[in-house]
Order: sequence, then structure tokens, then C-alpha cells
Amino acid sequence: MTIAPANPFEQLAYNVSLQIQDGMIVYVGTGLPMVGAILAKYTHAPHITLVYESGGQDPWEGPMPWSVGGAATYRRAPMSMEMAHSFAMAANGFVDIAFQGAAQIDMYGNLNTHFIGESYHNFKSRLTGSGGGNDLSSLAERIVLVGLQDPTKFPAKLDFLTSPGHLNGGNSRKEAGLPGLGPVACVTQLGVMDFDPESKRMRIKGLNPGITVEIAQACTGFELLVPDKIEEIPVPSEDILRVLREEVDPHAIFIEFPPRVK
Repeated sequence: MTIAPANPFEQLAYNVSLQIQDGMIVYVGTGLPMVGAILAKYTHAPHITLVYESGGQDPWEGPMPWSVGGAATYRRAPMSMEMAHSFAMAANGFVDIAFQGAAQIDMYGNLNTHFIGESYHNFKSRLTGSGGGNDLSSLAERIVLVGLQDPTKFPAKLDFLTSPGHLNGGNSRKEAGLPGLGPVACVTQLGVMDFDPESKRMRIKGLNPGITVEIAQACTGFELLVPDKIEEIPVPSEDILRVLREEVDPHAIFIEFPPRVK
């Protein structure tokens, strides 16, 4: 029986899952990054270790957690740490890949989760702050950014720099003494962006079916680099969609589109 094709959130979660290789230690984020990580474990990467911010380490399969602090993140986990120890895994080089979202992402993969507005004391919206975002972006080996792309969320200049990506581009991250590769990809509803190896500016790597370079640029507040060849990202197969809908997020907590107003 033919099933409905992937909606934009399901495609995004699938694209997130493809960033994960089997055997990786994966620092999981709330929402679609969590869906993508669990999907990877249920499909092509069964031997990954899922690390949750609140301290749960590699819980058994079970219900979709509501957040990285949900009870399901501890379900029969072999180890449960305090949050500080969980972040220390990144500091000690044990985290292969981490997923992060933000209110604003710039062309070098720097993140703002502090405020939207003119200054710290003159803002339109006050946000959550760093939480553990700066720890992850500073210390994990690879960072994958996840978000919905539009010019306000991908501006030419951040209102505040909360978590470092490639800072000012070039070698500036390394010169600042930060370990790891920094941001290696940015997954959005448009497809997957990566970062030019020399300038460290964001560029288009692959686009979802139906998305053009013109659409991607219209959804971005800075100029995207465009390579000679752009990948067309495949849609998830029916088997993948069944796993996603029936096993990973059967109650459509994160993959329902359009989302329910909660």
C-alpha cells in the first residue's frame, strides 16, 4: 500500500539522520535533531551512542522523548550523569557529532540564542541564552546546525554571538584555540548546506527536490556560496517513512506538518 510522501519536517529529520555514521557518539538536541538521531539508530547506524544533555547515556529503545530532559532519555540507560559531566564528554573529546539550533545563524555558522534586538538591554525578544550551546559548539568534534531557513533567522549579522561556529571565517576558529572541526553542515527545510574549506562561509551542498538555488538564496539574509555541482537530496523511501512514523515518532510529536498549536 502506497503511503503519503514525506512532509517537510520528515524530510528534514531524514536529512539529519544522514549526517550520522554508524559507530558515532551523538549529542542529541530536542526536536527534529532527536528524531533524526533516533531514526539513524533504527536504520543505517545501529551502533551509535546517543548522549542526552540532561545526562542520559544511550537509553534503550522506547517512546519518543518530549525533550532532552524527558524521562525516556534515561530508560534503562547504562549510565546517567549530571549535566556537567554530560558536557564534559565533549570537553574530553568523546563526542563525534552534535546538533544545535538557534534563533539566528550567520554565514560562518555562529549562533545567537540570547536576544533579538539592538543590544543586551534594548531587545525585542529575550531568548533562553546559551544553556549548553556554547559548550557544544566550542568542544564537540563536529557540529551540525538545524533550523528553518529564512532571512531573519539567517541574517548577515547576528544580534548577539552566543555560540561560536567559524567565528570570522578562515582559520579564526583554530586561532581562538577552539578544538574540533566546528560546523560541518546546516540542515534546513531547503536541504543541506556545508562550509567552504578555505573561507568557512556557508555554501549550498544539496537541495531537496523542488528547491532551487534562487529559492535558497531568497530564504537567506546573506549570499550563499554556490558550487559547480549541487546534489539533489533523495526523498526517504517508504520503508524509512514507516520506521519514522510507526517506530520513531508514532504520536507525531515533532514530525506533524503543519504542527499542532500546543
